[in-house]
Amino acid sequence: MGYMVEDRFLRRAFLEAMTAEERITQYPSETVVAQSVDDGAVRVTLASGKELAALLLIGCDGRKSGTAERAGIGRTGWGYGQTAIVCAVAHEKPHHGIAHQFFMPHGPLAILPLPSNRSSIVWSETDARAADCAKMDDQTFLQALRPAFGSFLGEISLEGARFTYPLNLTLANSFIAPRLALVGDAAHGMHPIAGQGLNAGLRDVAALAETLSEARQRGEDIGSEQVLKRYQQWRRFDTATLAIATDTFNKLFSNDNPLLRAARDVGMGVVNAIPALRRGFVREAAGLTGELPRLMR
Repeated sequence: MGYMVEDRFLRRAFLEAMTAEERITQYPSETVVAQSVDDGAVRVTLASGKELAALLLIGCDGRKSGTAERAGIGRTGWGYGQTAIVCAVAHEKPHHGIAHQFFMPHGPLAILPLPSNRSSIVWSETDARAADCAKMDDQTFLQALRPAFGSFLGEISLEGARFTYPLNLTLANSFIAPRLALVGDAAHGMHPIAGQGLNAGLRDVAALAETLSEARQRGEDIGSEQVLKRYQQWRRFDTATLAIATDTFNKLFSNDNPLLRAARDVGMGVVNAIPALRRGFVREAAGLTGELPRLMR
């Protein structure tokens, strides 16, 4: 269905690719403090006072996107009262490349295979419980984790640091503004229960690249409203649907209501028993459905 790639390796690969690309100019110690649109161009002002101009500005600066805020794009969303605790663990027994997700009243615990006898952990807990766990030393944290993790992989130990991320749903009210497009978490942030946040962001990048490439081939202004509307039309419904689905899954599974528990158990059993239905869910989770951009095929 997919692969787990540690962020430290993915980030390094992206940075090396950018450094190798002569057409990318990097300003590693700079931040954007202002932006404006005039005379057929978008301009950004850096903290040093340097000004850059282009036909199009792409905002990919996260859920609290300053690019979107400066363009006057509002957001819709809500918090879940959950925080994700993320870390890597080593375990005694092999995982055989199998991912597990345990659903508990306070949130899911995902155990995601990494190379060797190692797995990535995404443990969603209440904000208060997660804050307590973040303060624990490693051994105390492992004692708190073990009842949820179980013993099926044998003894476990921590590898590296622990991180916490407050969980919320946030959707930009528009993915575009004059000479501006939003991609990734700047456009949409969703619950990690389905592990689709990065995948959705990569689809944004691929769809925008294809839209701009085709517009340039036709001699269009790549920052024009009609071009950017094509990108928004392509991606907005898809991401909104995915965000609603992950929100529904989280509410359905992060509770201890016996009726909901019985219904979801039956539903999971039906999906598992019907190969065609199961394949459909796998294809959806793997990002193989819908109108795929060329870069994603």
